[in-house]
Amino acid sequence: MTSKLTSKTIDSLTKVDAKDWDACANPDGLPYSPFLTHDFLSALEQSGSAIPETGWKCQHILVRDEQGALLGCLPLYLKGHSRGEFVFDQGWAEAYEQAGGQYYPKLLSGVPFTPISGRRLLLKGGAQDQEVAAILIEHAMALTHNYQLSSLHINFIDESQIKYFDHPDLLVRRGHQFQFENQDFESFDDFLTSLSSRKRKSIRKERAQAVQAGLEIKHLSGDDLTSEHWDIFFKFYTDTGERKWGTPYLTRSFFSLISDCLGDQVLLVLAYRDGEAIAGALNFIGSDALYGRYWGSCEYHPSLHFELCYYQAIEYAIDHGLSRVEAGAQGEHKLARGYLPTQTNSVHYLPDTGFRRAVAHFLSNEQRYIKMEHEILSEHSPFRKNDEDQSASTRKKGPVMEQRTYQIEGMTCGGCTSSLEKRLLLEEGVETASASHETNSCEVSLDPTMISDERIEEITTKAGFEYKGKAA
Repeated sequence: MTSKLTSKTIDSLTKVDAKDWDACANPDGLPYSPFLTHDFLSALEQSGSAIPETGWKCQHILVRDEQGALLGCLPLYLKGHSRGEFVFDQGWAEAYEQAGGQYYPKLLSGVPFTPISGRRLLLKGGAQDQEVAAILIEHAMALTHNYQLSSLHINFIDESQIKYFDHPDLLVRRGHQFQFENQDFESFDDFLTSLSSRKRKSIRKERAQAVQAGLEIKHLSGDDLTSEHWDIFFKFYTDTGERKWGTPYLTRSFFSLISDCLGDQVLLVLAYRDGEAIAGALNFIGSDALYGRYWGSCEYHPSLHFELCYYQAIEYAIDHGLSRVEAGAQGEHKLARGYLPTQTNSVHYLPDTGFRRAVAHFLSNEQRYIKMEHEILSEHSPFRKNDEDQSASTRKKGPVMEQRTYQIEGMTCGGCTSSLEKRLLLEEGVETASASHETNSCEVSLDPTMISDERIEEITTKAGFEYKGKAA
């Protein structure tokens, strides 16, 4: 380590100047991310959402020059569990502890509760970036040894920064998320014309179905956001959190804090029935992307989730010239709605050589599966193929798709619904699948000449759920 640059660990963002941090988090010339700002990370800390008592102890690393100027930062947490990370390592923890090790606590670099790819090495920019990056990584690895920890994890690393993690002891893990890419569309209808005819009809049907009860949809941002709006949305958020995770991650005060300091980067989409809000979706606005984060409702309306979380986001991105929409982790059902699989990256350091060797073997096998899954998902792209550009008179008549709803019990969380949707989408003859553990149902668009109700029942049973039949 050069003597001209020094690094240190801080246990709270109150110990670093906000302007200095932000100059590294969002330097001039790079896309702006609200999640890396001092305001956003401080809100998590000040609100009691990401604190030692909830299993998130700040261990942020700072690198300064001889004059004390901040050149780089690494958001880092000492974690007592693996919740709120979305790069799942619970299987590693179980294996390590069965072998006699202690997996927790561990170190994690990432944005709490936020599965959004971005810069993790916050570099101010300049000739010393490479050196600063190396110091940040070395310091984090040294902390792993000093604290005698099982592991260090750096999650959702932007592709542009993978080059900094070229180290023989670091393991790279690949995954994918579903993102909408704005192909210079001029309107939502322009986006629809790029889809296959069946997908286009399906989306139009879903959008009409979502508001058929006379719902009104409003966009709120900046000064339009009030405490009443946040009280309403927090009720939606906690309901979803209790269903998915058991205990919601974020406190009510977090939403007030981000509204005060990042309100212009917030987009709250609310659905109203008879003047009363009944559902909402929270998004954050970057310089080139819209980030979908949380959703909830107090009433069930068919396809309303798709409308608020996916279609409203696409429409907003197109209208405001944003290049993409990142809708968070998991969800194969996003594919049929214009969100394509996009690679994600994480890096892991395991000091125990035997453990590292075992995980490396696991990752090698996992990568083959991820690659195969990516290829299968890409084949189900909703966008038109070349042969679909033929005139209607020469195009072969496609299959007649039916919309069927099945009653299925035993799904308790988003992981359950994702697992069932993934299995169904792999079946020839299934166009879309959208499961809900809230309503114990799964809506499937299928070709009845290719797949039967009996096959749906077989797939459901093998997935570990109870098939109760087709809804009337």
